[in-house]
Amino acid sequence: MSALAFDLPAMLEAREPPEARGLARDGVRLMVATRGEQRIVHSRFRELPRFLSPGDLLVLNISATLPAAIAARRGDGTAARIHFATRAPHLTDERWWVIELRSADGARPLGAARPGERLALAGGAELEVAAPYVSGARLLLGRVDTEEPVPAYLRRHGEPIRYGYVSGQWPLEAYQTAYATVPGSAEMPSAGRPFTPELITALVAGGVLLAPITLHAGVSSPEAHEPPYPECYEVPAVTAGLVNAVRGWGGRVIAVGTTVVRALETVAAPDGTVHAESGWTGLVVTPERGLPAVDGLLTGWHEPAASHLQMLEAVAGAELLERSYSAALERGYLWHEFGDSQLILG
Repeated sequence: MSALAFDLPAMLEAREPPEARGLARDGVRLMVATRGEQRIVHSRFRELPRFLSPGDLLVLNISATLPAAIAARRGDGTAARIHFATRAPHLTDERWWVIELRSADGARPLGAARPGERLALAGGAELEVAAPYVSGARLLLGRVDTEEPVPAYLRRHGEPIRYGYVSGQWPLEAYQTAYATVPGSAEMPSAGRPFTPELITALVAGGVLLAPITLHAGVSSPEAHEPPYPECYEVPAVTAGLVNAVRGWGGRVIAVGTTVVRALETVAAPDGTVHAESGWTGLVVTPERGLPAVDGLLTGWHEPAASHLQMLEAVAGAELLERSYSAALERGYLWHEFGDSQLILG
């Protein structure tokens, strides 16, 4: 586990999209931390092309966010909210989902549900709890009884997942990246939120390559920092080919988000070459494992003691990571999905 530890002041939690604060999406702050030079530069996200070179490759997660929060009522009449995290891995019956039971306002997790407990869901659907999922009591395995596929049901009756630090109810569009095309994430792969069509055009015009992967992100639940659970991914053949070509000519492979790192490193050989594949990944990236396929990471700011800090340490090294987080706290960078960004270059 990363030794990085800090207290996150409430004033540094981004409570609304930057657009509500008078900024464009790409107007959020960007810290660039370069491991080789042990250097930190403060900039804006729209200046990203300054820090990349022709022949570099940005790998994007094109998963789109589902309205994955559903109003529910327990058998004793208590109002609740269900967060749909992901389809149950390796089960062909798509009615089985990994879910989280939360308070009616979504602000806090509720106690464990009993196996066999049935909850009434919005729109006349029902959910039967089967068992705890993986370990602990936060995530549950349940079967959804509905007349339509669960993603279609969520689109009709769901809302975006939001946590207690978010003020107001923002539409689903606020939780989508500019390039999201494949619905499936419970929560937005938020590292890519600051991209705009204009910024993407500028990057391409400057010779930076773009390639897609898909990894459907589950629920993060900032109250708990257990390792990430299995998530569904696809690395297409064209992306694998581009990664290998870029590495061959000396360019840098930059992952836009921890989800992209997880997908690419799942299909990476020790020499950094990758192959096309789809399935479920339970990979946890640590400094000891390293990152053979990825040379840099574009990401948001992570909670104290979050498991993803291990991945960031694998890219930045412990010293630079600690310096960058200290600088972010001192200079008032904002956290969470509507917050500021960091580019870490190896």
